[in-house]
Formats: sequence, C-alpha cells, structure tokens
Amino acid sequence: MRDRRKFGLIGKNIEYSFSRKYFLEKFSSDINLTGYNYENFDIESINLINSFISDKDLGGLNVTIPYKEEIIPYLDALTDEAKEIGAVNTICFENNKKIGYNTDIFGFTESLKVNLINNIKAMIIMGTGGAAKTIIHFCKKNKIPFNIVSRRKSKDYLSYKDIDHSFFKGNVLIVNCTPVGTYPNINKCPDLPYNLLEKENILYDLVYNPSETLFIKKGKEIGCKTLNGYEMLKFQAEMSWNLWTKSLK
Repeated sequence: MRDRRKFGLIGKNIEYSFSRKYFLEKFSSDINLTGYNYENFDIESINLINSFISDKDLGGLNVTIPYKEEIIPYLDALTDEAKEIGAVNTICFENNKKIGYNTDIFGFTESLKVNLINNIKAMIIMGTGGAAKTIIHFCKKNKIPFNIVSRRKSKDYLSYKDIDHSFFKGNVLIVNCTPVGTYPNINKCPDLPYNLLEKENILYDLVYNPSETLFIKKGKEIGCKTLNGYEMLKFQAEMSWNLWTKSLK
C-alpha cells in the first residue's frame, strides 16, 4: 500500500469541491505521508472511469454527485452498509481489489449529534439520488418516519405539490439531498411550500457552497434551526482519511 501515493475525487463539475485542498493539507501535515497527492477526476460520464481507476498508484478515492450509485458496478466489493444503502462515496484499494464504503452515513449521524438534533418526529427527504439513499438508511435504522419528495411523483415519491401543512407539524427535519442551490446557481432552491414551514422545523441542506443557500435563508426567515452540509462533509472525510491511512504508517 505504501507505493500507492495518488488519491482523488470522482465527480462532475467539482472544481468547487473542498476535498482536494482538505486532503492535500492532511497529507502535507504528516511527515510520514510526504509525496502523496490528491487530484480531482472531473468526468462527464461514468463510462470514462476506466481511464484511471486501474492506475496502480491509486490508494483511495472519494465519490460525489452524480456517481455515488453509478460507481458500484466498477467495484469488486462493497461493505455491508454500503450495499444496504446502495451508494458509495469512498473507495479503498485493498489486496488489489476496489472496495466501496459509505462514510456519508457516519458524517450525517455525527453532524446531528454535534448540533444536538434529536427526538426527530419525522423527516422530509428531497431528492432520490445517492445522498438521499444515505438519509433514507438513517431513517430506517433509527425508525424515523419519512417521506421522499421529487419533482416527479411516482409510487415511491411524492411531488412537491403533494406537501401540505400536515407534513410540517412538530420537530420535522427537512433535508435537501439535491444539488439545487449549489454555486453558481445560488438563486435556486427546492420547490417546497415554504409558507407552510413552522419554527419547530429543522432545515438541513447537504449543499455547503454557498454556506447559506436560498433554502437555508428561507428557513431562517421563519425562525427554523438550519445547518448546511459542511460538518457532515468534514466528518465523512475524516472517516475516509482513517480508512486510507490505517495501512500507510
């Protein structure tokens, strides 16, 4: 493992991502890990992944939107939790195998703890991608009732037009798992009926750039508790770091 000195992030339009700076600083701050690098692998399609994923220098990868689900067929194995969630955001290269992990669930759970968010009555999950699957897993694991909301209604998802005042009663956590509102499209937000929000509601935007999205601003106007995805990002990154470096020193 020591000769695998290249790490990176797989995604699309990821120049804004905090990951490269974060991990380069982590490597440079450890005298035992000098010479290690972290790159952005910004690809237009998951079909392009074979051009680098077999690189013998790769020691680990992060995965972000929109490839957390699409990456799975390219891996040799998943941890039980990643398999149960159906989404991967961290890859380790172990014994010449590509192993998929989900550290997002740890990041989300820890971010709620540090913000003293508990006794959640119900959750509204906006989005249907890999990030949403992580939050759905959290709800099932903790036996929290939830509704999934999407732009298009189906047998599994509600549409935003289906949401009425009854969904917002009490300590309801509303999580934006979509990229809507991410820089540079900062004047957009999910099509939630914000006039129905109540002060007891908690708005959690997994977007972290900008730090205060329009979704968050609308929640603050009502007096809701709000948080963005930065703490979750740091917690999941720290777990990725621990997975990668446990065999490096």
